[in-house]
Amino acid sequence: MNTLDTRPLTADAFRPFGEVVETDNASEIRLINKGTTTRYHDIAPVDVTAEGGTALISIFRGKPFAFPVTITMMERHPLGSQAFVPLSGRPYLVVVAADEGGRPGEPVAFLARPDQGVSYHRNVWHHPLISLEDVSDFLVVDRGGGGENLQEADFAAPFEIGR
Repeated sequence: MNTLDTRPLTADAFRPFGEVVETDNASEIRLINKGTTTRYHDIAPVDVTAEGGTALISIFRGKPFAFPVTITMMERHPLGSQAFVPLSGRPYLVVVAADEGGRPGEPVAFLARPDQGVSYHRNVWHHPLISLEDVSDFLVVDRGGGGENLQEADFAAPFEIGR
């Protein structure tokens, strides 16, 4: 079995795969609503319009994984981006991989803080939601509509994340 180490989730490290959804990524910060609210503008693009797609907002409720976490497969969405914003105040794992000839390459594992979301670019290989500690809810922004928007690939040998 292959071993994966986790690294902290940072905007720079995650940029090849998407955007970290946090206030530090805002293109502009301004007060709105007569000064009672701060708007952190344009943190991550929503890319879902290929083949007539529309934006959806959903809540995913993830059952917790226990360490060691075994990674046997990845998925990607060729027609749209997909964003996950944690709602339950718990850390979670983000596992992504570069594309290598239409299949996922060696995965990279990030440990996301409870105040960080992620937005995967269109066509980025990623593992499905990996909640930690307890059942956790995530606000998800992704694509609805027709077309083939899910591809899955199994690894020849699994990867294990020890912690």
